[in-house]
Amino acid sequence: MKIENIDLLRESLPYIQRFKGKTFVVKFSGKVTEDRENLASLAEELALMHQVGIRVCVVHGGGKQLTELAKKLGVVQTVIEGRRVTDDDTLDLAKMIFRGKINTEILAELRRRGIEAVGLSGVDGGVVKAVRRPPREIIDKETGTASTVDYGHVGDIADVDVRLIDLLLENGYMPVISSLGADDDGKIYNINADTIAAEIAVCLSAEKLILLSDVNGIYLNENDEATKLSRVTTTDARHLIDSGRATGGMIPKLENLIALLGRGVRSAHIISGNKRNALLSEVFTNEGTGTMIVAE
Repeated sequence: MKIENIDLLRESLPYIQRFKGKTFVVKFSGKVTEDRENLASLAEELALMHQVGIRVCVVHGGGKQLTELAKKLGVVQTVIEGRRVTDDDTLDLAKMIFRGKINTEILAELRRRGIEAVGLSGVDGGVVKAVRRPPREIIDKETGTASTVDYGHVGDIADVDVRLIDLLLENGYMPVISSLGADDDGKIYNINADTIAAEIAVCLSAEKLILLSDVNGIYLNENDEATKLSRVTTTDARHLIDSGRATGGMIPKLENLIALLGRGVRSAHIISGNKRNALLSEVFTNEGTGTMIVAE
């Protein structure tokens, strides 16, 4: 073994000791899971975290694969201001893709690494209680015209019950949860995976919420690698917003994470899901790889 690898193991030891028995919620985007080699690499990283005693709960979306399947089958998709309208046909595809294809492929890769993973959706065990998102008024930015949009079978979270997740974690299983929920009448809804992951992290009193995406953190200037924020506190994040240094899509990301940390999650991380060993580096090294936001 090379000296630098031995040094890396030494550096990781205190983190392994610190996080043993703690709960991490790790959220995948659909883009992260579409490449088989990348998914296999992530499964290895999750397996290592599990083997050193970290309680890992995975939450995943699948919007990219849903869009691709809809295109193949000729199901027209409507996206308004980045939000997908989920009609009857799209909901059927979401059930196939989220709870079926993607969930099963993640489980298979974890099984190859000897991990006893259990596939769920928010419907299973009443984990995610949802309500139908009400119609919303949208303003056309070009014309200024207002219109009302019905998002169909898109849900908002009314409640989260983590008893089933806790039961699995306590018995050494790794829950893998897809982004569907249901109401008390059994109506199924498509729900944003980031939102589900955040609510589950709060209810589990998670040590970390780790968001794996196609970007390697939060940047003050998205075109300049040197402006990436490595570690910020919630006070720092609020100052970035109030001072105007945070712009565009960074503002809602920071606001959501500030609110999350105010509800008991100790730290939140945004890292690349397409960079090998990014997850292990973020958790077990001093330098990390993406952006970590911590409570005061």
